[in-house]
Amino acid sequence: MFCDLMVTFDMDVSETPQYEASLAFAETALGQIRALRQAATPRNFEIWYHYATGYNRVLNETINKALAEKGSLSEADLEHIYSTYIAPGRMTERIETVNSRVVGEIKQVLDMIDAAAGSATNYSESLADATVQLAGATDGETLRSIIECLIQGAKEMESNNKKLEESLAASKQEIEQLQRSLHALRAESFTDPLTVLSNRKFFDSALAEAVAEAERNGEPLSLLMADIDHFKHFNDKFGHLTGDQVLRVVAGSLKQNVKGQDIAARYGGEEFVIALPNTPLDAAVTVAQHIRRAVMAKELVKRSSGERLGYVTISIGAAALRPDDTPQTLIDRADTCLYTAKRLGRNRVICEADLEGAAGPARTDATANVV
Repeated sequence: MFCDLMVTFDMDVSETPQYEASLAFAETALGQIRALRQAATPRNFEIWYHYATGYNRVLNETINKALAEKGSLSEADLEHIYSTYIAPGRMTERIETVNSRVVGEIKQVLDMIDAAAGSATNYSESLADATVQLAGATDGETLRSIIECLIQGAKEMESNNKKLEESLAASKQEIEQLQRSLHALRAESFTDPLTVLSNRKFFDSALAEAVAEAERNGEPLSLLMADIDHFKHFNDKFGHLTGDQVLRVVAGSLKQNVKGQDIAARYGGEEFVIALPNTPLDAAVTVAQHIRRAVMAKELVKRSSGERLGYVTISIGAAALRPDDTPQTLIDRADTCLYTAKRLGRNRVICEADLEGAAGPARTDATANVV
């Protein structure tokens, strides 16, 4: 099966009708999904459609490498491939579209202002001509004619100004709406759509700023790396949709236990990360224990059938910023602590100050969480 999946598609499709080519790519994408027994979701279809076209060589190389090493793609692999090679392009296109519309509206406003300026110039010239004519008027009929022209010109100017006012007001509303859309798109580009936490792109930038500020002000900064225990087994047993709900449950526990300037994000797959500015390591461990207990206290119940699926636990690694740290070295140390927590039995918090820490307390106060 694996050999059949190593598709590169170096053929030139320029000579193939677009309709036939698109159908061929779609059939290949569905074939890959069937062969790997993956869920036929829009995201997965899009990944394999891009793969079938062969246009994104980096995406194809990443997939081929994963298949060569593991023979399949995990949910985390698919999520990483989509978020890295497909989603950014889609978001960029949407932002560029809104930007283009903003530029178009601004150009329209400038054109209206130019037209209004032209009308004002013509009106000024008419007034100047009328002034000259008034100075030379010798009878009432001529004077009446000049005044009627002035009144007509004033009415036309008033009408033009009213139209301009209405057009500018409409353009102002449109630009404001586009600005709101642009703000929402930019916020969306930094948000993980499944968990509604910050995504890795935002977190990497925010952590760099937090590290710089902590070093500048001489304040503590701690980092938590969390991973759902046995998530792949749970995902394979109950399905990806239930697995997605598990991710949301864990994300909800993170949101409930961070506050203020804390930064919680989905780091990728079933891994989460929390930056805790102005927080020493011992306080960070306390936060980590609160999160761990909050997750393990929620029993999962399948909404459609009422089936009780059991409990999910997480392991957490904690590290504190050191004087010579970079964001990456801080992440690496927290990740090492997380790996140790996994190795020592999972469902526990391990910090760099105590890599041989004991397991966390047993589950208490369990409450049902419908998924």
